[in-house]
Amino acid sequence: MTHGRIVRTVAGAVIAGLLASTMPVPVQARVVSTEEALAATPASDRAALEALLARDDVRARLEALGVDPQQAVERVQALDDQQARELAARIDELPAGAGIVGAILTIFIVLLITDILGFTKVYPFTRSIR
Repeated sequence: MTHGRIVRTVAGAVIAGLLASTMPVPVQARVVSTEEALAATPASDRAALEALLARDDVRARLEALGVDPQQAVERVQALDDQQARELAARIDELPAGAGIVGAILTIFIVLLITDILGFTKVYPFTRSIR
């Protein structure tokens, strides 16, 4: 292929991608029940995380790892609504019986990302992009 042909191919692909990304997306509307609306609130995400931390097996595992369960609850309460929603969604995606290690790793990653974005300052080894 010649240089001009490669440029035309790449330009065509870019134009097609731009056109595809600007196409309107079909919208669906439906009636939402009160239960569904309440289940989608940030308070329910935070409550789900606190209920997880209140379980005896989770508390025992946290203590075995040297983490004060009350401190873990306080940190969950300190999360903003978006962080609580992301963490609750991530924990719901974990397979049953995966253990608390996955949840702790998820919390570490969420806090690491918020440190890098400049929303928190938990880890001294990160630099904010702000």
